Amino acid sequence: MENRTEMTWFILLGLTDDQALALPLFIIFLLIYTVTLMGNLGMILLIVLDSRLHTPMYIFLGNLSLVDFCYSSGVTPKVMAWFLVGDKAMSYNECATQMFFVTGFATVENYLLASMAYDRYAAVCKPLHYATTMTTAMCAWMIAGCYACGFLNACIYTGDTFSLSFCESDVVHHFFCDIPAVMVLSCSDKHVNELILVCVASFNIFFALIVILISYLMIFITVLKMHSTAGHQKAISTCASHFTAVFIFYGTVIFMYMQPSSSHAMDTDKTVSVFYTMVIPMLNPLVYSLRNKEVKSAFRKIVFGTK
Repeated sequence: MENRTEMTWFILLGLTDDQALALPLFIIFLLIYTVTLMGNLGMILLIVLDSRLHTPMYIFLGNLSLVDFCYSSGVTPKVMAWFLVGDKAMSYNECATQMFFVTGFATVENYLLASMAYDRYAAVCKPLHYATTMTTAMCAWMIAGCYACGFLNACIYTGDTFSLSFCESDVVHHFFCDIPAVMVLSCSDKHVNELILVCVASFNIFFALIVILISYLMIFITVLKMHSTAGHQKAISTCASHFTAVFIFYGTVIFMYMQPSSSHAMDTDKTVSVFYTMVIPMLNPLVYSLRNKEVKSAFRKIVFGTK
């Protein structure tokens, strides 16, 4: 048998080695994280406090905001701390924990996006049956299913990665413990583990995408049958915003996880990862909610006491 020394610590290289960029990047990420916190926690607060927003659509949005806040918080504060103190070491257990929660919440978001698309399909295509289709119980079961699938998959992803032996290098070419960046360090035979990762990720991504695409295809067909121009414009505007966020989220996830670790360019991966760990959680409240009249009305009511 080979003599192997298992890793107990990893060194994360971060986004850059240029110390001159540390302070500017810290300020940028601090601003991004502040907007992320205010947008997502503010959205949750609005939905909780205003009874008019206690509907399936806003319950899904509230959970999306919670998920965005959680998985952004699993990465961004640590990155900002590295810019200030320069300590880029992370223990084996910390790395596994970060990977579990980041992949878990990202997978929950994957299924929440699909659930939201189905909710919009039910509202637009079957408005007379919407109240009986999207009941409170149905909504609760769908959300519970999103979290269950998310953290079941996180167990698979994390277990699949950390079942490998790490004995060649302790340097992770990334700013957080992402699966491809950690898996490439293993000195074990990774072919089966990579196959498991690609298969599970493929199922999650394409199942959700199929639900989203079919839902919005049916919405567009329904909208085309409408005679109201205003109705056409409103539906197209809503779908365009959703598709923008969906494209950014799934585009980055597919790029990151649908290819073998050997073909990953780590510098490119780091740039792409900034979008789905930091930028997308900041943008989601804007894309999905802040353009919404009901949300604006709830904000004015709570902050200014006006309708």
